[in-house]
Amino acid sequence: MNQYFQLTAPPLSDFYKKTTKSLNWLLYQVHRWLGIVLALFMFFWFFTGLVIMYSTPTTQNRSQQLAHAESLSPEVGWLSLGVAWDMSAEQRKEAAAKNKPKAEGMAMSGQANKADTQANKAKEEKPVSIADARLVRSAGEPVWLVEDSQGQRFALSAIDGRLRETTPELAVKIAENWFNSENSRELINASYIETVDKTIILRNQDALSPFHRIAVNDGNELLISVRTGEVLHASSRVDRAFYWAGNWLHLLKPLDSMGLGKIRSDVQMWLGLFATIATLTGLIIGWLRWRPSFTGKPTYSQGRTQPYRESWIVWHFWSGLIGGTVVLFWAFSGFLDTNPSKIFSQANPTKQELARYSGNQVPDVMRQWQPVLPILLATGVDGADIVELGWKRLGDDTVLLAFMRDGQRLPQALDNTTTQFSEAALLAAIKRVAGKTPVESQQVLTEYDNYYYPRHHQSLVEKPLPVLLVTLADDAGTRFYLDPQDGKLLAKLDRSGRVLRWLYSGLHHWDFGWLYYRPIWDFWMLIWVSFGLVLGTSSLVVGWRRLKQTFTPKKASRSTRSVPSTSSALSSSSLIIRLKQTISPKKSSRFKKADVRKSETEEVIGKRYR
Repeated sequence: MNQYFQLTAPPLSDFYKKTTKSLNWLLYQVHRWLGIVLALFMFFWFFTGLVIMYSTPTTQNRSQQLAHAESLSPEVGWLSLGVAWDMSAEQRKEAAAKNKPKAEGMAMSGQANKADTQANKAKEEKPVSIADARLVRSAGEPVWLVEDSQGQRFALSAIDGRLRETTPELAVKIAENWFNSENSRELINASYIETVDKTIILRNQDALSPFHRIAVNDGNELLISVRTGEVLHASSRVDRAFYWAGNWLHLLKPLDSMGLGKIRSDVQMWLGLFATIATLTGLIIGWLRWRPSFTGKPTYSQGRTQPYRESWIVWHFWSGLIGGTVVLFWAFSGFLDTNPSKIFSQANPTKQELARYSGNQVPDVMRQWQPVLPILLATGVDGADIVELGWKRLGDDTVLLAFMRDGQRLPQALDNTTTQFSEAALLAAIKRVAGKTPVESQQVLTEYDNYYYPRHHQSLVEKPLPVLLVTLADDAGTRFYLDPQDGKLLAKLDRSGRVLRWLYSGLHHWDFGWLYYRPIWDFWMLIWVSFGLVLGTSSLVVGWRRLKQTFTPKKASRSTRSVPSTSSALSSSSLIIRLKQTISPKKSSRFKKADVRKSETEEVIGKRYR
């Protein structure tokens, strides 16, 4: 049998050559056609990324909302939180029924499963409590901005306790006060444009919809929540231009505009995957075709280290070889950002976890306290400009904070309250979330770490310090970051979330270590985005030429007949190699010329494989 096999089995070297040739052909074909299909996407991907780097966020963060808020100046006779809450009970119930998510309506109609229906019923039967409450002035009127334990948001009048919805007239007044807070001498001219249920420019704000769109002076616009009167978006014409040229294209928001928002995440996932494959195959081809002199490989003709002569292909080769690794990181991290097959756990705590964290009981002091006279409040905060009073609670412990226009938080000393939540109260809140899972460790962080840190447009108001880091003794190594001042659960991360932080945010935003400090970050990003733009532009040009060459009918001509075929080029190359093996080491000038012809023949072969 062994003898028979030795006589009939094909040589292993032939099989290896055929396999290598097939894989080589597949490598080039995959890179070529994926590159052609994704060329325009890749170009806009880098261009829009560059725009995003220097765009001003139009969604207003906490710092901006406090900076533009109206001065509070409390007055005698304002209602306590508990009285306003009780007086608005019927109105809140009607508003909550009207604002139910569509998913719940589908469950009631039988399109969702029975488990979902039972879960929704249990949610409705569970008593609703106050999760967060803030006293502010809105259009000159004092209101309690309340979020309940089910995530519903309301504005309750501190004058008569009614549920207040922001009318277009009130929205115009809020817009005027927003710009007057800048102490601008310019005359403010605000006008109502429209009311919209949803807007692409805002993310994760469904609890505050619908929105009034208000125009202010020449080109400024605000989006104001009908439910609470909060300003959620403020932009100039330039800000919106940067948004449409940046985030809107980068995140494929045109699909939302066309009513295809449900498939946007899937489209992003597949584009990210194909971009990763196209970049990886291009990198492999580049390393295979690169012949630097220090490696000992023979260079191409005229001492070139790459086989291409046409300028656009040369630009494509070098931009891909140098910047391809960073481009691969961007493509791969963009793919992971869509969380394919839900391999990463949810980053933020759920509403149910937040409800357990706060506790169900609202302490009496929080319900019964009434605002004090402005002179007494000013004495308690050293005459500062107070724009908001906020109640925070964890179980039976409460804190009343006065917020200044610059974002500072000043605790108010009242009976049955504390100025800061104790470590015991914070740990008790975590145990309500964790259930039977024990706490492994806790420590106070006075500096940011690799998982809790501010973005470039954030400050201590959005990411306060110090924080309490609590780690659970579970298999996932779950971590909680807590703010001792107001008790807020700032972040929740398990092991998969920490992995995603590095694979997505680390490789996509490069937001770690000294690299994240400006202007080092700007310099780093501009270098690699520039390589990406050259790579995308050359992909467009080379891809377009390949499409024309592939689909344009070819005409026979003398010039085409004179070009040697691949098989003849291969046979010539093989003949030269055999001749070199049979002659002595000392070469004549005739054979040196043959070496040059061999190198040129390899270039012809390479072009045909491309």
